[in-house]
Amino acid sequence: MNEQPSLLDELPGELMIWVLIISELLVFGAGLAAFLAVRLTDPIGFAEAQDHLHRTGAALNTIVLVTSGFLAAKALHWREVAQRAKARFALISAAALGVVFLIIKGMEYADKAALGIGPETNAFFTFYYLLTGFHAAHVVAGIVILLLVTWKDDPRNIETGAQFWHMVDLVWVILFPVVYLLG
Repeated sequence: MNEQPSLLDELPGELMIWVLIISELLVFGAGLAAFLAVRLTDPIGFAEAQDHLHRTGAALNTIVLVTSGFLAAKALHWREVAQRAKARFALISAAALGVVFLIIKGMEYADKAALGIGPETNAFFTFYYLLTGFHAAHVVAGIVILLLVTWKDDPRNIETGAQFWHMVDLVWVILFPVVYLLG
């Protein structure tokens, strides 16, 4: 008797990384939903607070993370076609771009601190620091994962690391317009 493959059988990578990714996306989704709900109560205050953000730096960070995600995907391709050195270079480059992201985000945080703006300033900045800080923690975790899979660079590990990194990219691609641009 031939059994039809289930959706889980056709899912690329390991099931547990998908459980992690979906749970993380749900947490970020809940945070964004709360941000948007509170924003409805004070649209003018949120718009004024948003004017203190570094939109250009955030746009640059979007390019940095998307490029990094591309490199993580290329690493898997190169490892699968036995170009191990290229795969490792792509993974290290992806991780390095993660560090660039953190430097740019750190500069924005330092600027806010210099202006006396912190999580307690108002509701907008409470959410700003929670959402972007939680994302930055995921960037740190992703950098560690990318470096670990550079060391243990079999295709399955690279695929799992790239999947996590793509989740980090996806979250930023959603955070950026909602937090920085939504007027």
